[in-house]
Amino acid sequence: MGQGRERSDRGRHVRGRGRTTWWWRIRRPADAAVRVAAVAAVVCAAAVLPGGTAAGIQDGTYDFAPDARPVTGAASTTGAARLEPGRTYRSSLPRNGKLYYRLDLAATTTAYVPVTAVPPAHATVTSTDGIRVSVQDTHGGSCPYASARFGAALSPRPLTAVAQRETDGTLCQGKGTYYVLVERLDSGGTADSGAAQPWDLEIAPVTEPPLVQAGPTTAPGTRDSASPEPLAGEPRRRPGGAGFATARPLGQGVWRTDLTPGQTVFYKVPVDWGREPQAVAELGAVAQGHGYVGGALNLSLYNPVRGLVDDASPGYTGTQKSAALAPPPPVEYANRYAVLGGQRAVRFAGDYYLVVHLSERMTQTFGTGPFAVTLRVRIAGQAHGGPAYAGRPVPDDVFTVTEQDRAAAVIGSGGSGGSGAGGGSAMVALAVGGIGTGTALLLVLGVWTVAGRRAQTRVSAQKPTA
Repeated sequence: MGQGRERSDRGRHVRGRGRTTWWWRIRRPADAAVRVAAVAAVVCAAAVLPGGTAAGIQDGTYDFAPDARPVTGAASTTGAARLEPGRTYRSSLPRNGKLYYRLDLAATTTAYVPVTAVPPAHATVTSTDGIRVSVQDTHGGSCPYASARFGAALSPRPLTAVAQRETDGTLCQGKGTYYVLVERLDSGGTADSGAAQPWDLEIAPVTEPPLVQAGPTTAPGTRDSASPEPLAGEPRRRPGGAGFATARPLGQGVWRTDLTPGQTVFYKVPVDWGREPQAVAELGAVAQGHGYVGGALNLSLYNPVRGLVDDASPGYTGTQKSAALAPPPPVEYANRYAVLGGQRAVRFAGDYYLVVHLSERMTQTFGTGPFAVTLRVRIAGQAHGGPAYAGRPVPDDVFTVTEQDRAAAVIGSGGSGGSGAGGGSAMVALAVGGIGTGTALLLVLGVWTVAGRRAQTRVSAQKPTA
């Protein structure tokens, strides 16, 4: 308090002792210009850092949901932490680890438990390393499980697997407690390779209610599965997000981004009932380097609960290469009764995720990049209404394509969205946020200046006349 008062008292002596107060300094033209420039710089920074995060994505990073709750997995079902559908959690999986979490489910509720594992950047991995996720009942009966592995790319990247409890099977039936088991699959490795380090986890459980009226329990009939011609046109720049929570809205069109080796980007495409998301990613040719990188470019399509629909991982020799997904069937509720996993996955409307990864091994043969990637997205089929649910899914908009989603995709498909980093609703929020930040800063500057002028006037009035 004494020091603060001393500073204040010194500040009042404007000239008598050779000092200049802060409000006096702001009136000097050069200093005022500096302050205005500083305000402008902060406003510009706010425009390129939506939500406080850099728009540029560093290789090997993952954007966890900002509201993710920390949770610790248990070594056994005893003491397993409870997961609530509709919430997102962040956890950690040790090497050779097996962790349990708990779910409380109604008898008629279908549950999906997507788990995304994020290994450390530059960790050494093998093709068979990965994760397995399963749901078990209290009797030890196992529901359908899923696994995800790195494959031929041998490049660390976020891996996602979804376990589920369905209500039309013979196992895992009835109301009660269920356990989610997350297992790390690895083939070993030295401690300095990153293999011994824990992997971060993002867990986002979802529940689906039954239908008001039961429908057909067989998959839709056969269809023309021939691959359509990829969309043509000049690509527009569209950087991706760094996680499911920050995936950038994307509509039909031809898009371009630049990736560095080891980088993964996420996009979300709103898909109505009856529509078909189709995508091709192209890795451009390069002039330098010679050799072959297996699984250099990975393109994956995930459904609204982050279940894998399809993926493609072509090798690369320096000439242009495409990763084309097999065209899925139209989104229909009855697809869940199909035999093929890719068809079963397109069982509800909502945000479908396109995830693109460039292998870290590209650096060894073709340099550090960045490398141009073109993404051609088509939304085929005819939209129609969805089934009537007897209740609400959790979260309640997970199987819905809203007007805001459509608007974001339209903006993304238009000229204004092609050059933005955020695009869609993110760009709208960014504009509002940028304006708000700039306005607030300018108000502060204005108050600052007015206060200084008033203080100067008071000091001048107190000066003795000659």
